Amino acid sequence: MPRHARLDAEGVLHHIIVRGIERRAIFRDDTDRDRFVERMGRVFSDTSTPCYAWALLGNHVHLLLRTGLTPLHTVMARILTGHAVTFNKRHRRHGPLFQNRYKSILCQEDAYLTELVCYIHLNPLRAGIIKDLGEPYSYSGHGALMGGVSHPWQDVDYVLRFYGRTAKTARRVYLSAMESRLHTKRPDLTGGGLLRSYGSWEEIKKAEGRIKSDERILGDSAFVERILAGQPRRVTEVVSLDALAVRASSLYGITVDNLINGGRRSTLVKARSLFCYFAVRHGGHSMAGVASFLNMTPPAVGYAVERGERIAREEGHAF
Repeated sequence: MPRHARLDAEGVLHHIIVRGIERRAIFRDDTDRDRFVERMGRVFSDTSTPCYAWALLGNHVHLLLRTGLTPLHTVMARILTGHAVTFNKRHRRHGPLFQNRYKSILCQEDAYLTELVCYIHLNPLRAGIIKDLGEPYSYSGHGALMGGVSHPWQDVDYVLRFYGRTAKTARRVYLSAMESRLHTKRPDLTGGGLLRSYGSWEEIKKAEGRIKSDERILGDSAFVERILAGQPRRVTEVVSLDALAVRASSLYGITVDNLINGGRRSTLVKARSLFCYFAVRHGGHSMAGVASFLNMTPPAVGYAVERGERIAREEGHAF
């Protein structure tokens, strides 16, 4: 079968997997690994490509990147070609180093970024390279997220915002998330497709007639359709958060300040939930952006979106 063309667009999230040819090692010692990290950081910095997670294993590499102005294939070509040339020269070998093309899975950010960060950074532990999460490992992004090392090209702050409002809280929540996922298998995170996106055949049957899938994309049907239609995840924000706050507040007779500051009153909970639903599902805003606006965490916004959808349906609030 012919290979599918790669999907790429500015601002979208990609899980990259690079494997050695015939499962052979692509790093033989720390010098190989150090040179790969140095080259990777230089290319990411030169091309303004955000990197959120990464891990070097013996015969493969995982990366979680967001495409910038430089196309993904250009970024990866600079890294992989440079490493292959240097590796072959240093070890006096010839021929291809990598297995075919690298694998690139375009991912729905709100649903998968935190899962992928954990999955990628757990690889060294699962591979037996380290014995526990407290053991230092210089060749993954876990240490930078925990504050032990610094890589200027790794966007630590962006990732930590998904786990908590302060760095201390975020690191505690992140580490807890890593520990809870240690014995959980997630084959969906290494490839898209219908079953992987929906999780089970039962879910596919429930959605029959209104689903779209593509093996190059990890996300729900609406996200897949949007990507295939040529619209990246970071769509133009058609309605400002301020305007949406006014809309949600007016429906429940509260002020915008009340909505932003929050509280336990039923009307406040409903208004904030509806606001989150409007902003994420219809306004083109990310959960991280909404979380910052309301002084919440992105996971909390995710729950509010689901609650807001139910409220909108039950009370008839159209966008």
